[in-house]
Amino acid sequence: MVGPSMSEEERATASSRLKVGFVLLVAVSGALVAFQSGGSPVLVGGGFLAGLLVGLILIFFLVRWWADFLATTNRGRSR
Repeated sequence: MVGPSMSEEERATASSRLKVGFVLLVAVSGALVAFQSGGSPVLVGGGFLAGLLVGLILIFFLVRWWADFLATTNRGRSR
């Protein structure tokens, strides 16, 4: 039988990196929209901070949704 290709520690590290990358992607997106619309450096920074906040909120809800999804889909399976 074939085992998992990643250890639990590697899986946790990869998950953390994916979450940070997602939040930074949303934050940079907010800054780029502010920059492309001709905003001042203060507005670009505000767009980054607003994107950071939105990214954190999104990742919080996505992680909760994913945990609920796994709980309902793996309910009847044996390991």
